[in-house]
Amino acid sequence: MSDKFFVDTNILVYAHDRSAGSKHQLAVALLERMWQAENGVLSTQVLQEFCFSVRRKLVRPLSLDDTSRVVRQYLAWEVIVNTPAAVLEAMETESRYKISFWDALILNAAEQAGASILYSEDFSNGQRYGSVRVVNPLLPSPR
Repeated sequence: MSDKFFVDTNILVYAHDRSAGSKHQLAVALLERMWQAENGVLSTQVLQEFCFSVRRKLVRPLSLDDTSRVVRQYLAWEVIVNTPAAVLEAMETESRYKISFWDALILNAAEQAGASILYSEDFSNGQRYGSVRVVNPLLPSPR
């Protein structure tokens, strides 16, 4: 059984933002590896934030139809649904780690999925939160 890897919104957005330069290329390469390995995990929050971001924040926003097509593709991945209990757990995580509520919700979804890695640009690279380690796949690789 292979590890599961949770992807934060920013990585998905970079993968679909052709104007993002090397971040676009790195995000695309990461997601391609995850598609091949079939080990990607998302949450409803990530999909919601993705829909908003790619339609409103990109230099060349995606159309509603293109956004819908992309989201339907990602539904092939494991998707963690944020429940009322998840909201309460996120508040505890927010307090414990002194992070934002929204980041705590992401972290809890990754943990709920059993993901060993959370790919994100928003958390501290290498930081461990319980069983989940954060990796920023957009950092330049050491030479």
